[in-house]
This record gives sequence, structure tokens and C-alpha cells, in this order.
Amino acid sequence: MKTDSTSTLERLSLETLRGGHPVGTTGPRVAPGALTIGIVHFGIGAFHRAHQAVFTEDAAAASGDTRWGILGVTGRADSVVRQLQPQDCLYGVLQKGAEATSLRIVGTVRDVAWPARDSEKVVATLARATTHIATLTITEKGYLRAGDGIDLGLAVVQQDLALIERELLGECDLPASKSPIGLLVRGLARRFRGGAEPFTVLSCDNLVNNGALTRALVFSLVEALAPGAGRDELQAWLAASVSFPSSMVDRIAPATTAADRAEALGLLGLRDEALVVAEPFTQWVIEDDFAGPRPAWEEAGAILTTDVTPYERAKLRILNATHTQLAYLGALKGHATIAQAIADPALRAVARSTIDADILPTLDVPFGLNLEEYRDSVLERFTNPNLPHTTLQVGMDGSQKLPTRILGTAWDRLNAGHRPAGLALTVAAWITFVASTLQTDGPTLDDPLATRLQQAVASVDAAVTEPAALVDRFFALAEVFPPEVSASTEFRAAVVDQLGEVQRLVRTSA
Repeated sequence: MKTDSTSTLERLSLETLRGGHPVGTTGPRVAPGALTIGIVHFGIGAFHRAHQAVFTEDAAAASGDTRWGILGVTGRADSVVRQLQPQDCLYGVLQKGAEATSLRIVGTVRDVAWPARDSEKVVATLARATTHIATLTITEKGYLRAGDGIDLGLAVVQQDLALIERELLGECDLPASKSPIGLLVRGLARRFRGGAEPFTVLSCDNLVNNGALTRALVFSLVEALAPGAGRDELQAWLAASVSFPSSMVDRIAPATTAADRAEALGLLGLRDEALVVAEPFTQWVIEDDFAGPRPAWEEAGAILTTDVTPYERAKLRILNATHTQLAYLGALKGHATIAQAIADPALRAVARSTIDADILPTLDVPFGLNLEEYRDSVLERFTNPNLPHTTLQVGMDGSQKLPTRILGTAWDRLNAGHRPAGLALTVAAWITFVASTLQTDGPTLDDPLATRLQQAVASVDAAVTEPAALVDRFFALAEVFPPEVSASTEFRAAVVDQLGEVQRLVRTSA
């Protein structure tokens, strides 16, 4: 078996880091051994490690409050556990600007758990009096929602319901939880049984009103428990003692490549299997509604506010919507990265026009934010050539992203009497991209609804040969298109028209 020559090099750890830092590297800013766990984070992927974990370490360094070490909870695979545990949960953030690169070691993650093996560890940590906050970056599809609540028709949700009921009864040695929300509620149930200290659940996902959504999912799951055995008492405690603030997060953190690891190795002299990559820009806006103590995140640069909504809407509708549009148009045009797509004059013009005509008129101006300047900064951030965020990575899970990033804005503009051609173009580009995945040499469709989406296409030439029928089949997908949008003949006609515009743009040379 062929062995990577770097695998024999010393690996990042507390022991190997004791020798000091080479020039160009920094951190950890707080001694990892001084931190106690006060936060459980669900979804410890690259974004959390590049964003909230960094803010949390900076807050501890600024305030001297060392109660906020993090237990990171993985998703379905144990890959992050295998990356972090041998490194004493240390990892590097390779910050790549357009002109300079730096490496920072972060030590605020103090333990990591894989639910398939470590559900008990997660539940026990959530129940401890010294744990005060759970944060979430589980992506749109991780919430398993159906309408205003959790999807009770899913087998994993039903299995978690049974586990929560057994938890409330005080049973021991329970099997592994199956979903992030189910595992969270199981931990809350034990916390309620063990002392009922106040607690905060803070969603950091790109979802409208993510705090209220998370609360609704938790309460809908608890409401579905069998009567008795503490269900009503648990509900009352949740209502009185658990808060669900919203937040808005922003930092581009593309997938780490072998070249990134080689660059970090050259800077640090140690192998880092948990390395993450990020742009210099970072932002976190948090609703200041905590049931108990919290880190001094504002001392690390976070904005604490009574209303996250205007910031959230601006970010979702300007940055995320434009990212999505560039991902599909860029992929169709053969651009591998977002930086390549935004460098295409035709695509940059489309992005700018969509923001100005379809998005900015729907936004209230958040305090301290100039929307035109924010638009320009977003487009400029996309141009960073040292941040190869791929169009396929950004374009994954389109069925989950379009409702929050595109369709709500489209509905607002339709209600205002405006035909949102740019947003219709994005939907048309997504449909065309789905069709392209049916080609022999086409990309793989990475989406929870992949089979249904490809069935809706029917043929690779559908966008050209039967555009109206194709759009009708997609608009019939109730999981993607809200009833008011799917019923709009104006928007439907706009998407049909823009299928042809997609073909024209794809054929236009960069």
C-alpha cells in the first residue's frame, strides 16, 4: 500500500507544540488545559472551527473567563473525531487573504464526540450544571423539519422520541441517538431531571429566524412524547428556563485541500489532520437573549443585539443568494471555483444586477451597515483567488437552500409588483444544473432530494425542449416551493423565460 510521505512527520498536539511557534504562526490564545467545557456544539465541521470556536477563544483571552471550552459533536461520520482526538483537539486555521496567508492554532475545542458511539457523553455533558449553552451548525437539512415542526414521519425521529421518553423515566444504558435535535432534547430531558438549571440553545445556521425555528422543532418533538412520565413538566421547564436566541454568522470556509495541508505544514512544521481554511473576514451577530451565563463574545468582535433579523436577512439575501447564483451558473459554465465565476464579466454583471434590482429593495438597513458597501464587499470577497471555494460545494443541497436564500425574496418582490428576473434566473440555473447531472460526464447531484429532482427533469434536454413542463414539475415539489410561490404564474413564467437566458450565459465566453 502506498504511504503518504507526510504521514511519518510529527503531528500537531500539546506535546509537539511545546517547542514554540515558527514565524508566521500564532496561538492558542488561551492555554487549552485551563479551559473547562461550558458549550456543547452540534456539527463540528470546518465552519464552526473557523468561526464560533475562534470567537470563543478570543472572548476567553479578552475576558479571562475560562469556562467556555467546547465539546464538539460530529454528524454521521467519525472523521472529525479521528482528526482531532490524536491532536489533543488542537487544529490550525489557515487564513488566506488575497495577498497574505497566516496560520493560527486554536485550542478552545476540548473534546469531541461521535453520537453513534458517544451519545451518553453528549447527554451527560448537556446535563452538567457547568454547561450553559448548546450551539448548532448542522446545516439546513440537519433540522429535519416539516412545516413548523420536526418531521415526525421519519424513522430516526421516532427512534429518538422513544429514547427521550426512556430518558425522562431515568433509564440507563440507552442506545445512540439518531438526529442532532433528538440528541439535544435527550440532553435537555436529563438536565431537567437532574437539576433543571437554565440553558441556552443558539443556532448558527443560515436559516431565517433560526432561533425561533430551533425552538419550534424542540417543542414539537417534546409535544409528540407520550403523555405522562414528565412530558408536561419538561415542556413547562423549557418554556420558563431555556432560551433560543437567533444569530447570524459569516465567514467563508472552503473545504481543506492537500495543498492547504502542505502549506500549513510548511508554516508550522507539524502535520495537522484537522486543519481548516478561512478568509480574513468574519462576522457574528447574536440576539442577546441568554437564559444563563455566556462568553464575552462582544469582546471578540461579535455584535450583541435585540434583533438579529435585519442582519440575518441582509446576509442571507445578499451573500448567500449571490453565492448560490454564482455556484450554479459558474458550474454550468465550467468554472471550478466561486473566484473564477465572479471573475467572469457576464456572471459578475448578473450578480450585481440581481442584488440591486431584486434583493436590496426587500431589506431594512441594519444599524451600522451600509447595504451598498456590504454588497460591494461581498462581491470583492468572492474574488479571493487563494480561497478556492468550489462551485459544486456551494451548490450542494440546493433544495434546502433555495427556500431561504431565493424564494422568500422572490415572493417579497412579487408582492411589490416587481418581476424578479435575477432570482428567477437563479432558479432556472439550479434546474439546468440538476439536468446536467444526468449527463454521462455530468457532476454528481449532492442533495437530499436528488432522486426526486432528477426524476422531475426526465431528460437531459428538458430545459431546451420542454421548458414550461419542466418548470411545472419542479414547482410541484412542495418541499422546495412554498404554495404562494408555486401558484405565481408571473414567477413561473419568469423562470421559464430564464431557462433560455441560462443557455445564453453558459455559451457566452468569459
